[in-house]
Amino acid sequence: MRKNKNRTKLLFICIIAFFLTGCWDKTEVEEKAYVIGLGLDKAEEENKMEITFLIANPEVGTLLSGGSSSEPPHEIITITANDFISARNTANTVVAKALAYPLLKVIVVSEEFAKDDNFIRHIYDTTKDREIRRDIRLLVSREKARVFFEENKPRLETRPHKYFQFITNRGVETGMIPDSDLHKFYKVTEGDADLFLAIYTSTQNKSEEENQKKASEDEFLAGELDTKGKKNTTQFIGSAVFKEGKMIGKLNGEETRVALLLDPTSDVKDILTTYPDPFKPEYRIASRVIKTKENIVSIELGQGPPKIDIKMFFVVEVLSDPAMINYAKDFKKQEKLKKYLEENISKKMEKVINKTQEEFKGEPFLWSIYARKQFMTIPEYEKFDWMKSYPNADVSVSVAVNLGEFGKQTKVVDLEEMRD
Repeated sequence: MRKNKNRTKLLFICIIAFFLTGCWDKTEVEEKAYVIGLGLDKAEEENKMEITFLIANPEVGTLLSGGSSSEPPHEIITITANDFISARNTANTVVAKALAYPLLKVIVVSEEFAKDDNFIRHIYDTTKDREIRRDIRLLVSREKARVFFEENKPRLETRPHKYFQFITNRGVETGMIPDSDLHKFYKVTEGDADLFLAIYTSTQNKSEEENQKKASEDEFLAGELDTKGKKNTTQFIGSAVFKEGKMIGKLNGEETRVALLLDPTSDVKDILTTYPDPFKPEYRIASRVIKTKENIVSIELGQGPPKIDIKMFFVVEVLSDPAMINYAKDFKKQEKLKKYLEENISKKMEKVINKTQEEFKGEPFLWSIYARKQFMTIPEYEKFDWMKSYPNADVSVSVAVNLGEFGKQTKVVDLEEMRD
């Protein structure tokens, strides 16, 4: 009797295992169209969007294509729909393969749409789709997202997914653009205490007449840098400022770098830039600015406006000396340069802080992390309302600079003696 029961159980398990195995629901790679970029634009019809799909051709640049192929590296299509989740089926009226998001790298939003009150309603659909990851980059383009994808033509990287990966990663390392992804966007927006910085980009370069002459190499926004030659016109520099899920302003490359240095959660620690020479201001000194320690942030919350004190520590390596000052051999001049750099960097910090208080009425430095620690409960902290208190805060910044190396060769020739 027991043997029959055991046999029945074994037979039942075998039958169940048979239905759990197999490849009846498999999908071949060539049956899917992999979307690597989504573009979101405001449609003329209310509560609808123009959705642009940047679809990669996986065979281009691989051994499958035999080293060369007449096929384009990608395909771009734009449709008008209620959302980009159900729009995948609509897109299949012109695309033969099933659209998939596992390789999605960037979501590009036009500046016009990012400033719309309903933008937050549409972007939150990304939390519903299982294929859309939280580490996808969020970009804001000066022009329509559709135009951005159409005009973006990388010359050194034929595979568009690699292009977006490389250029955004490098931009984050240099501090020219912020590290903006969907996860941070949701976190900052739902926290309702700080501002969010998104990557700013553009393919529509301004003319030479429109571009103003800049003193420094990072005082630009995307589209303002004057470049020549056979090139891709797309530029990634600066940031779009979001408050409560809506774009309210912009920061150029220099302001973005300053904001990231003031942010305790940022990984930007090594920046190449220039400063006017304190002895001969007509020349500029190329320098590497290295953040050596974490910022010391102290916040006092009392009856009056909050008091915020920031202490920052840098090592500055002097990489050029066009004025022929010879800093490496003169300690008195080094001391003057050190004090000058501390004052210069402090002024830039204060300028950006004043802009956030007066123009944006909020801060993108995530200082709310330190303010939150001074409250016993979350309801007490929410009642205080850090975002409304910050514009009236008394903020002071002190910068300590230590001089590092003076280039590979420290000796500078005597120009007058050489030309004598």
